[in-house]
Amino acid sequence: MLKAKDSSLVKAAITDKDGNFSFENIKEGNYLILATSVGHGKTYSSPISINSSTQNQQIGVLQLVQTSQNLKEVTVTAKKQFIERKADKTVINVDAMISNTGTTALEVLEKSPGVVVDKDGNISLKGKQGVTIMIDGKPSFLSGAELASMLQNMSSSQLDQIELITNPSAKYDASGTAGIINIKTKKNKQKGFNGNVSEAYGQGFYPKNNSSLGLNYRNGKFNVFSNFGSNYRKRFNDLNILRKYKNIDESYKSIFEQSAFKTNIGESYNGKIGVDFYASPKTTIGIVLTGITSKDIQPSVNTTFFKNGLNVLDSIAVSTSDVPNKWKNGSANINFRHQFDSTGKEITIDLDYLNYAANKKSNLDNEYYTNNWQLKNSDHLIGNLPTNINVYSAKMDFTLPLKKAIKVEMGLKSSFVNTKNKADYFNVINNTKEVDVTKTNNFNYKENINAAYVNISKQVKKWSLQAGLRMENTNNSGFQFGNPISGDSSFKNSYVGLFPNGFVNYEPNEKNQFSLSYGRRITRPDYEDMNPFLYYIDNYTYDQGNPFLKPAIANVFEASHTYKQILTTTLGYTHTKDLFTAVFKQKGFATVVSQDNFGSSSQATLSVNAQLKLAKCWMAIPYVEVNYSSYKGSFSTENVNVNATTFLTNITNQFTFKKGWSAELSGFYRTKGIEGQIVIRPMGQLNVGVQKQLLKNKLTVKFNVRDLLNTMQPSGYLNISNTDASFNQKRDNRTATISFNYRFGKPIKGMQKRKTGGAGDEQNRIKGGN
Repeated sequence: MLKAKDSSLVKAAITDKDGNFSFENIKEGNYLILATSVGHGKTYSSPISINSSTQNQQIGVLQLVQTSQNLKEVTVTAKKQFIERKADKTVINVDAMISNTGTTALEVLEKSPGVVVDKDGNISLKGKQGVTIMIDGKPSFLSGAELASMLQNMSSSQLDQIELITNPSAKYDASGTAGIINIKTKKNKQKGFNGNVSEAYGQGFYPKNNSSLGLNYRNGKFNVFSNFGSNYRKRFNDLNILRKYKNIDESYKSIFEQSAFKTNIGESYNGKIGVDFYASPKTTIGIVLTGITSKDIQPSVNTTFFKNGLNVLDSIAVSTSDVPNKWKNGSANINFRHQFDSTGKEITIDLDYLNYAANKKSNLDNEYYTNNWQLKNSDHLIGNLPTNINVYSAKMDFTLPLKKAIKVEMGLKSSFVNTKNKADYFNVINNTKEVDVTKTNNFNYKENINAAYVNISKQVKKWSLQAGLRMENTNNSGFQFGNPISGDSSFKNSYVGLFPNGFVNYEPNEKNQFSLSYGRRITRPDYEDMNPFLYYIDNYTYDQGNPFLKPAIANVFEASHTYKQILTTTLGYTHTKDLFTAVFKQKGFATVVSQDNFGSSSQATLSVNAQLKLAKCWMAIPYVEVNYSSYKGSFSTENVNVNATTFLTNITNQFTFKKGWSAELSGFYRTKGIEGQIVIRPMGQLNVGVQKQLLKNKLTVKFNVRDLLNTMQPSGYLNISNTDASFNQKRDNRTATISFNYRFGKPIKGMQKRKTGGAGDEQNRIKGGN
């Protein structure tokens, strides 16, 4: 619709499949209708006059005339940028980096600007932990070690984009003090039967392999899509720990030297299948089924040398374990979307069911020797630790555009979680299993979260304004069954949280964009972190849950400036109270690792990201971050008041050559940093890769070497309760990979972007051993 006097644009609309269209809420005045379509000439209507007596008018038929034109052969090549900066998020295009070839989703995250994956697979964003991981806009239903395992078993060939959302609006769950990382998988948008297939083989110290197949069929009102993948990875972890126990006068009482070598042989299979039914041009109904199953074995040998304070060997312990793990994660989603009119008024509904089941086993043999390797005694401990978690979620969102460029978003959500955990431990004595009641346990946990939100946004010339408020009511309870030496115990909590959010964006011209945002966020403990079970790594190291953990609350501020989509500078500040983290405690000569609330933290981050065209064939993408962190609180009777400044740089160099060749040189470096009580020494990595397009760009062949210098090997130290400890870790990280990806099918236009699920942050809080 154009103004008759100057042909300036008033509104735009797209016709349905029969060519029908409408414009609503039009002010009085004189107008023209212009109809266009690719391959046709422009067609104008007769002048239209809208006034109080002629508010509804039929335009009649606008006949489009096909045009024909003889063209020479034209080749159009489009290359996605590695990083795209948008008003409320940063987008990473996975395929734009050659070194992502043959890698896993976790390894792709490691190279994303501002994202750090620590030695245990925990993910932080711009120096802050408490990140919510979503898959296709849907929470991943995992956290901790199991989230790391899933991402390690997801091939990068299945990924399309990674969205970094540091300050989400009230529409999202309030969970995640560091924001949201949304991993978007590839979706086929083609008519007929089409898809893609990829295969990658990697060789480090041990072999790795991943495969994926995406298939899509669309005909008429139905669209059927699917994605299947498999992953095989064999890795090793060589961990050396030195613990020095001190007397009150700071002299050494005893020294432990541990050397643990673990091999991890894992394979997984994942799949997604779904159907969209386009009931009408304005109504879509869909169903999506996803599942992943994984199994691995982790044989390990842990040798501990016990020395006195003068570093003289006293005795030796050897712990051998064979830990077979199996877990599966399945989900079902039914979604409904209805658009009421062309103004954007719509309603969406999501119903979700998710199940996570794991069967973790512990098989620990301990042998004790004299200092000259004479066997003194031995013991054998067997553990069976099944976990079953069910999540039910219902979510409804409503969008209502109003006059004067105002949009209102409202929504409701309710979720129910039920977890059942058992730990059956047996001592094997003379080949007979006897129940160890001091370790055997049974713990059930239930949780219900109810939420409502309203979000209002308005466009005022060069300003974009948004304000929202989310209310979340949390109700949880836990019950620990008793045994012959301890009685039943239970707890119950109920609390309400309000989470305001605001966003201001100002674009004075095409070159500059300024934004300012504030949000209040919450990080709830993972379900497994509240499980009071003991999980034995060896006789001197074990994990224990804490059912009395409180959620952490954070206030997040962020300001940024973007220049010509080339240079982005961001300044952020976060204050968190009731912070919880992994705490190391001494119980005799054993180290107990658990999660505890210990105080508060303040973090300030300055980051700069650029995309520089240094030459016709050379694009450089540097990222620099400086993070200052301060922690105050106490662990048991030990006060904590520490601060540190960490510097992180990440740079990607992309080179484009003729005849379909391209190359990449990338890497990152991080200075010394803090992870809870542990100080991590500097580390980094360097990656190289080449790529070739074949068969009219349908086949892509890539070769890359990840961690060329083999420098991605964590090490660090900590001081706790009169104990000095340090560690260094060697892993199977340097890997050479070759991959093949073949695409088939023809593109179409006008595909609706589908929604996937609404099971809130519950899906991020499942955690298990790995």
